Formats: sequence, structure tokens, C-alpha cells
Amino acid sequence: MRLTPNLNNAPVDLFSSLAAASAGNAQQGGTALGSMITGGDGREFRWCYAGGTTLVAGNLQQAPAQIANHIGLVIVNPQAVGDTQLTVTLGGTAATANQYAGGYVQIYSATGGGLQYQISSHPAQATTTGNVTLNLFDPILVAITTSSTASLVLNPYNGIIVNPTTATSAPVGVAPWALTTATFGWVQTHGVANVLNDSSTTVGLGVAPSAATPGAVKTMAATLCQVGFALQTGTTTDFCAVYLTL
Repeated sequence: MRLTPNLNNAPVDLFSSLAAASAGNAQQGGTALGSMITGGDGREFRWCYAGGTTLVAGNLQQAPAQIANHIGLVIVNPQAVGDTQLTVTLGGTAATANQYAGGYVQIYSATGGGLQYQISSHPAQATTTGNVTLNLFDPILVAITTSSTASLVLNPYNGIIVNPTTATSAPVGVAPWALTTATFGWVQTHGVANVLNDSSTTVGLGVAPSAATPGAVKTMAATLCQVGFALQTGTTTDFCAVYLTL
């Protein structure tokens, strides 16, 4: 399994060690997407790439939208234990070069089901139902037959967007500052954060993504995805303290 070094700094200094990211970086800088930096005060941040919208400070952010046509794909060739490639047939949506680099291929059904492998690279496939060969960081652990199927999973920090009112993936953190589209920077995932409020949250209760205001949170309900706990009573359209647990 490919592991990324922990980028611990204690404490996190938002005005020096992370200041270069405040306006976004045009280059990835050799840091793997999803790498974590931890501060002595318990806050955690992960390295991300802003997707189709500018990330707004204090707004909840979401992983890139799932691609339904890349779930449950046909595996073209059997793969033996130790192999580091897997070829799948796309299900109706094309793939750009390295779109899934740093993401995962998961065995969806049959032999090998439940296992996942991290993707290092792959070529583009402009044909919506064409084959694409995935190069893997992880060797195949259980021999895979063509009766198995596979799903492609994007790196959740590659192309994040302001959390929409209708979920298209899962929340991944809160932007500690504005991050311009198509740049790299940090998103906060744990600890005390300043977050846009919707529907007057109650101190001490869990909070979840708002279904009315993009990027906002509201008091948790049984059917919602919890992202943290309110440290203060929140007022609609204002920002309040939330302890993130992402």
C-alpha cells in the first residue's frame, strides 16, 4: 500500500507555514492530494485541488461528484496475484488521462469483492464505452477473473467543490480561506472551524450539510450526514464555531 508521509506541524501557523496556500498554488508541489497536516491545537488540514468552483472561506466543501457510469464495470482480462495493472470497460462516460490517479479501483462483485487498489496512472479514453488500463500502486492480492466487476473512485480531494444543496458525493472539509478554481491548497477536516450557518444551529448538537444554502450547515437530523458539532448557537446566514469530525 502506498502511504504518504504525515506533514505534522505543531502548532499550525496559518499566517506563515500555510500562507502560500491562501491564494492557491498553481502547482501541486510534490504533495500527494489528501496529505494531512496536524496542528498542536487539534486542527487537521488536507491538501486538495479546487474543482469547478472557487472554494469560499467558511463554506463546507464536497468531494468531486461520483460518476455513475464508472460503477460496476466489466473487467477485460483475468489478473493474477501480484499484477499491477487492471483493464476495465467504461460504462458510458469517457475518462481523461489520470483522472483517477491517486484514487482507487474497487472490486465491486464476485471474486476479490471488497478489496480496493490505489491507482497511480492511466491513459485517456475518449470512447465512452472503451477500455482503459489502470496502473496500480498496490499489487493484486486475490486473483481476479472476468466474472468480477470493478468501480472507479476519484481521489476525494481532487476537484473539490462548495457543498451543493443536493449531495453528489460526500463532505470533505471546510475551506479556511478562498481557494481559486484549478489551484491547490488546504481544506480543514477536523477541529475548531468557522462555518457558514443555516437554520439557526443549536449549541452542542451535531451539524450536517444544508439542503437549502450551498456550503452551509444546519442542526443534524436522522437522515443527514454529520460533519461535526456546534460549539456555539448559530444564526442563519452568519458564521459560527463548529468542531469538525471529518
